[in-house]
Amino acid sequence: MSSDTSEKGLETIIEKYLVEQSLYRASYSTDYDRDLCLNKRLLFEFIKETQTEAYDTIVKRGEDKFLKRIAEQVRQRGIIDVLRTGVKDLDLTVFLYFKKPASNLNQKATALFNANIFSVTRQLHYSLKNNNSLDMVILINGLPVITFELKNPWTGQNVKNAIKQYQVDRDPKEPLFYFGRCMVHFAVDPDLVYMATQLSGFNTFFLPFNKGFENGAGNPLNPIGLKADYLWTEILTKTGLSNIIENYAQITEEMDEDSGKIKKKLIFPRYHQLRVVGNVLAHAKQNGIGQKYLIQHSAGSGKSNSITWLSHQLVGLHDNTNTNSIFDSVIVVTDRRVLDKQIRDNIKQFAQVKGVVEAITEGSRQLKTALEDGKKIIITTVQKFPFIMDEIGELQGKRFAIIIDEAHSSQSGETASKMNWVLSEKEVPYGEEDTSPDPC
Repeated sequence: MSSDTSEKGLETIIEKYLVEQSLYRASYSTDYDRDLCLNKRLLFEFIKETQTEAYDTIVKRGEDKFLKRIAEQVRQRGIIDVLRTGVKDLDLTVFLYFKKPASNLNQKATALFNANIFSVTRQLHYSLKNNNSLDMVILINGLPVITFELKNPWTGQNVKNAIKQYQVDRDPKEPLFYFGRCMVHFAVDPDLVYMATQLSGFNTFFLPFNKGFENGAGNPLNPIGLKADYLWTEILTKTGLSNIIENYAQITEEMDEDSGKIKKKLIFPRYHQLRVVGNVLAHAKQNGIGQKYLIQHSAGSGKSNSITWLSHQLVGLHDNTNTNSIFDSVIVVTDRRVLDKQIRDNIKQFAQVKGVVEAITEGSRQLKTALEDGKKIIITTVQKFPFIMDEIGELQGKRFAIIIDEAHSSQSGETASKMNWVLSEKEVPYGEEDTSPDPC
């Protein structure tokens, strides 16, 4: 039997896997509200199943009013925060997604997670201006989270044509393409995957979402399927996508140094970032403390975000029983005070709970106190770290994960040697402590 290599054939392959293997629902464009950007039928099915009293209140007050409230909240806060924290309508709090529990032993939490409705819609007509459609859209409980344009070289088009279609034919002023409305937009062909988190017409910037091949770009041969099938067999499974929603995707704020204006940016992990963080977490979970890892990042590949995601998830890492934390604190060590501030700000923005991150700006005494108080994530410079060698030795029973940024040349000097002495539990005489002020 010959394979269908057309664009619609690729749609069928992806939908078939998601529905049959990942237990997605097949959903339909006719149930989609183009103005509010949601599937009302699936949304209310989810709420009725998981929050019966809230559903009854919504019906009494008016369903249309509540739907407009959701659309308004997604527009203001973005889909990521709405899925994580739900929406409030007067005295009513309604959750629109239930996170995956750390352990299946929590039967109630497991049942709620399983009640989430992951669905895939082919040829979703989204436009308020015409009858344009997207090749595919993934929705969670009726809310769109990911869009796709699919192409196939056998029909004379490839991923570059999909990228151009987003840049030329997908109007960013359409409600579905507002900033933060979806987490990511994928351009896909059988061999390659690219991603963008914000559509801006011709200025839309796509990044590769590929595995890499022989120390270069692209994807390796796949003996059992398409080169790009990791996208739907790994990333888009219920577990894979939930992991991204709960631990990776984020809207951050950056200040333009020239204008002083605050600019929002939606962060979605690239494949290599998911892979490196996932590999370290899995190995540490299995083998516990005392392990060493070397992570290599090329320039512009998102090292700061990888450090951020790893530090936050190491804090919550439990052993194989899922009852005992492996690490009491995570210490992030940078080699320059400017970089320290950059990573500090980044890690703080990704914190979902206040008070988790402690930035050391006042010297080693503050660092010692933070360790003794059990602060979860501690950020410091390599210049400050060695001066508490003796104090760390006195913190009996404490277990630390230490993430060291070694990408810059200053790590090869005296400060780096001091760092190595500390980590190897040696004694070494130190010079004067660096007490210069950190930038504000």
